[in-house]
Amino acid sequence: MDDSRETTPAEASASNKVIGVRRLKEAMAKPASTRIFTVANQKGGVGKTTSTVNIAAALAMGGLRTLVIDLDPQGNASTALGVEHRTSAGVYEVLMGSAPIATVIQKVAGFPELDCIPSNTSLANAEINLVSMVARELQLKEAIDEISVNYDYIFIDCPPSLGLLTINAFAASKELLIPIQTEYYALEGLSQLLETYTLVKKRLNPALTLSTIILTMFDSRTRLSNDVAANVRSHFPTELIDIPIPRAVRISEAPSYNQTVMTYDPLSPGAIAYMQIAREIAERGRVKETEPIDEELNSPFNSNVVNINYKGGIA
Repeated sequence: MDDSRETTPAEASASNKVIGVRRLKEAMAKPASTRIFTVANQKGGVGKTTSTVNIAAALAMGGLRTLVIDLDPQGNASTALGVEHRTSAGVYEVLMGSAPIATVIQKVAGFPELDCIPSNTSLANAEINLVSMVARELQLKEAIDEISVNYDYIFIDCPPSLGLLTINAFAASKELLIPIQTEYYALEGLSQLLETYTLVKKRLNPALTLSTIILTMFDSRTRLSNDVAANVRSHFPTELIDIPIPRAVRISEAPSYNQTVMTYDPLSPGAIAYMQIAREIAERGRVKETEPIDEELNSPFNSNVVNINYKGGIA
């Protein structure tokens, strides 16, 4: 399927509304307990927000209760999910203690199982305002603890930095998901991110685990993309979900219509890849009937790596 061309005006107008959501024939596996992911990479433009909203949408389509927390002052995750965020209260008010977290949660249109806590422009001031607060690194964790029991999955979309907002996300989550762009500078700065992860794990959140790495903007025609993928595969064989997200116009177009690619073009290669990644994430968190559940480790991450098959349809 060719996913490289631009959408024509007629096609765009026909697909700019969510008429309904296609439910998956096979529901996704529920986790043993709430899985809270921080999606982080201090390098901008690597697909953090795109991956967050599409994986979350796919899990919700699989029947899992999912929450997206937009912790980026740019508010791109809120835009992609079609959630009003310019004037409504959001995660900034939660961090500042001026609004209970339950009051700022918004439903995502067309997704009965998907909620969002939006970002607004005030969040740009959070880094400064948090400095003087007691237990400033734990503000988000304390808020999430109040509502985490209501969800199977919570995804925190971080800004492209390693400031206090990202530290709050690390302290509040159980798992770290890193999107890596298959480009020349992909691994630049990764060591700094891993150092921050190690420091937070040691001092603030011993339960935090680097569980998931995904490859974004992959172009199988280029040697560079394949070399970067091979490099990541060799260094992170267990953490990597070896289902590369293709560089695709449909994925980039979807947010301009306040949608994820899961509803904008569900049969496009990008949507299929994200759906397969979501299913693999769910399988890794599946309750193992023959294994005792370890509340600290949640569940073992020993699932076999799934190979991409763009022609296989939605998983």
